[in-house]
Amino acid sequence: MAEKYFQSVGRRKTSTAQVRLYPGGKGKITINDRDFEDYFKNDSARQKVLAPLVAVGKKESVDITVRVVGGGLTGQADATKLGIARALVQADEVLKATIKAEGLLTRDARKKERKKFGLRGARRATQWRKR
Repeated sequence: MAEKYFQSVGRRKTSTAQVRLYPGGKGKITINDRDFEDYFKNDSARQKVLAPLVAVGKKESVDITVRVVGGGLTGQADATKLGIARALVQADEVLKATIKAEGLLTRDARKKERKKFGLRGARRATQWRKR
């Protein structure tokens, strides 16, 4: 795949996905050198990843390679979704309105809150007894 591609990054929680979108492809998606269906066995994760492509109708016309690290499968699926959406906008600026209307360009900024000293977690305190 030496032809021209569009590269973007998607993030969610601690997951980071580097996406390369090759226009004029056959709809092949490769994630960490594995097939898309092999990597995301969960159907809801697959639908999340394909959401930007389905929204603009380019599911069968682009090839995508993804390098994703960190987090769990759900975070990785969301990071990949954002990366694909950003790459599609880079490839064709006309698609931005459609993708943005679907809410696919919004970065979900929620992360795990850090543990505080003197507590058992981020907010959970030790049990308190009055008597």
